[in-house]
Amino acid sequence: MLQCRNKCGIFESVLGVALGFEGQMRRRAFIRMIAGSAVAWPLTARAQQPAMPVVGFLSSRSATDSALQVAAFRQALSEAGYVEGRNVAVDYRWAEGQYDRLRGMAEQLVGRQVSVIFAGGPAAHVAKVATRSIPIVFVSGEDPVKFGLVASFNKPGGNVTGVTTFNAVLGSKRFELLHELVPNAAMVALLVNPQYPSAESEIREMRAAAHSIGRNLVVLNASTESEIDAAFVELAQQGVGGLIVTGDPFFVSRREKLVALAARHMLPTIYVQREFAVAGGLIGYGTNITDAYRQAGIYAGRILKGAQPADLPVVQPTKFDFVINLKTARVLGLDISPKLLALASEVIE
Repeated sequence: MLQCRNKCGIFESVLGVALGFEGQMRRRAFIRMIAGSAVAWPLTARAQQPAMPVVGFLSSRSATDSALQVAAFRQALSEAGYVEGRNVAVDYRWAEGQYDRLRGMAEQLVGRQVSVIFAGGPAAHVAKVATRSIPIVFVSGEDPVKFGLVASFNKPGGNVTGVTTFNAVLGSKRFELLHELVPNAAMVALLVNPQYPSAESEIREMRAAAHSIGRNLVVLNASTESEIDAAFVELAQQGVGGLIVTGDPFFVSRREKLVALAARHMLPTIYVQREFAVAGGLIGYGTNITDAYRQAGIYAGRILKGAQPADLPVVQPTKFDFVINLKTARVLGLDISPKLLALASEVIE
């Protein structure tokens, strides 16, 4: 009897251990199943979320030169409901005035299948060649109809629209301002980058302006830093009385150098952007570029929401910068008339 109880007790103990082990295995399997489901669920949920749209940002300029403009572009996107890094990504490509880099950059953005491409300056033409399907929003100083970017201002057609700054058209006004500052200058020079798409049209505009007031125009080309140096040597040799620097991203990126050379040669010079006057240049006159980038950001946001470029009219400039640096004027011995001071949007004392 005692032997039976001992045997039965041993059997029950073994059975209990076996059942307990089996229960533990079942619990572990259950826990693994729940844990696996918990991991798989968010992965599945993320897979079902729509991909974040990407804006391709193709610029002829550099990131340093464009900080204010990029901030305005981002602000316009955020006002449309697209915040960079949260629900939209921006892929920046900077040519830094080296236009031969633009084609490869544009092709990379097209290969990435971005949702919309922003194209600044000469990048607009390159982007249009690179794609006929991805929407393009440009900021360009050219006449976009004349240069084939769009069919018309009101009905652009195709996949391209944007903002024009009309820099070439404003060239004659810059000539008038320079003539008022140095009326006795018989010869005026124009510095252009021959690689810039609108260089020829700007030259024609300036020649006509010079002819209308009986002044001679000297055209100097520069697309490298050494050519800039050579151009100022020639200016000094020819006894030029004033200089106009055209609106080109390459020149914008070298504005400190240009302003310093103009100061060294005591040469009254007019530039196309406010940044030159801030850097010490005499006068900056042209379209407010920061506002143009803001307008481009507005269009990019509308396209991300489903608008078609063909239905978005090309925006024409409404804000202009006319900045006079009085410090530089005094160094050059120039008297700025009260009329010009009253017209200026900003005077640097």
